[in-house]
Amino acid sequence: MTAPDVTGTPPETAGVPTGKRRRLHPAWIVAAVAFLALVGAAGFRAAPGVLMVPLQEEFGWSTTVLSLAASINLVLFGLTAPFAAALMERFGIRKVTSLALCLIGLGSALTVFVNQSWQILLTWGLLIGLGTGSMALVFAATIANTWFAKSRGLVIGILTAGSAAGQLVFLPFIAALAQNPGWRGASLLIAAGALAVVPLVLRWLRNSPADVGVLPYGAEEPAAQVVDAGSTATPDGKPGAVVASPGTVAPKDSANAAVRALQVLKRATKVRTFWALAAGFAICGATTNGLIGTHFIPSAHDHGMPETTAAGLLAVVGIFDIVGTIASGWLTDRFNPKVLLAVYYQFRGIGLLVLPLLLGSSVEPSMIIFVVVYGLDWVATVPPTAAICRSVFGADGSVVFGWVFAAHQLGAAAAALAAGFIRDATGHYNYAWLGAAAMCTVAAVISATIRKDAARKEPVAVA
Repeated sequence: MTAPDVTGTPPETAGVPTGKRRRLHPAWIVAAVAFLALVGAAGFRAAPGVLMVPLQEEFGWSTTVLSLAASINLVLFGLTAPFAAALMERFGIRKVTSLALCLIGLGSALTVFVNQSWQILLTWGLLIGLGTGSMALVFAATIANTWFAKSRGLVIGILTAGSAAGQLVFLPFIAALAQNPGWRGASLLIAAGALAVVPLVLRWLRNSPADVGVLPYGAEEPAAQVVDAGSTATPDGKPGAVVASPGTVAPKDSANAAVRALQVLKRATKVRTFWALAAGFAICGATTNGLIGTHFIPSAHDHGMPETTAAGLLAVVGIFDIVGTIASGWLTDRFNPKVLLAVYYQFRGIGLLVLPLLLGSSVEPSMIIFVVVYGLDWVATVPPTAAICRSVFGADGSVVFGWVFAAHQLGAAAAALAAGFIRDATGHYNYAWLGAAAMCTVAAVISATIRKDAARKEPVAVA
């Protein structure tokens, strides 16, 4: 009897495009492996907030120095993303993902040997920044755009939830290990988590539906015939509009990944919608990874709250993030994405405005309400942002989203460093929280002004 292929379908039926003989479309297997990869890569992004206090106690480094290491990580996390999207198109999702997980594991494992501040900049900043950047949220957008013709918003929501929730749900375990046996044990746990996913990626993650002889999930046979790269013909043979069939990626013989990423950026900067999304997402990064992700635990510690308790609160944020982000994906498939963005940002701003009043040595009901609401809103912005990128920029959408995500991480890096400086200068984080609340209102206004007909009025040619 012939062994089945990785999709569970015998080889003689693997080329059936309609999927009639399949109980489960292989796109869902790829999405499941991608989810695990994002969870495995997420461990380190929880580490700075948990390990900051133990490192300060052992080495005497300032909050600003450790915030700088986190900022370098966040900058590289963001700037690597658009190039990673192009690399995935050129060399395949599987290779890039495996290399990224190995970089995260290596950087986290080497952290146990640091004894000088510049070394933490190298491990936390450079190695893990490059690795996590290649496993950024653009990876979720690439999987969804390549493997799914329908339910893309839902899939991006699920994958994004895996990334963000993995970052936060790990927190209690990392915090517990940081206390016993110590922060070095926590670093090794993160390394193990990232490396454990590599065999699954190599075995099950496929680069495109064509690799297993199927169309993207929900796709039908295209009516248009491809004439050459960047153009199509209608059934009567006349040239048609520039389109991209579901799951299309850039031709492998196109310019190298770096050139393609920069060319896409050049085109995108001519579109007003790109700047609106980038500005809003920069504020999104500042108010999630930059502030809450990096400084919530040290701030709670300043108020007398145990680190493990504060880590547990962020884990609750992660749990509700799963619900919020998946729900946001479902809503994105049905409602105007710009309206969703405006609502999400404004609710986040309200939460940050009241946060200084909620922090204390013990957990009150009002703090539970905050973490639940903030969790629902944590990265709910990703599905509508990715949807707008896709509708405006077509086949360039994943790379454009990578650049928008770069803005997200630049905002996060600036906020992480600024909050550390504010803490060292004033002895508290209050001004950081209030400033972030004001920025969220700005993001809500910017999002509400995104032109609804941007895709029609601001066409951008695909590569």
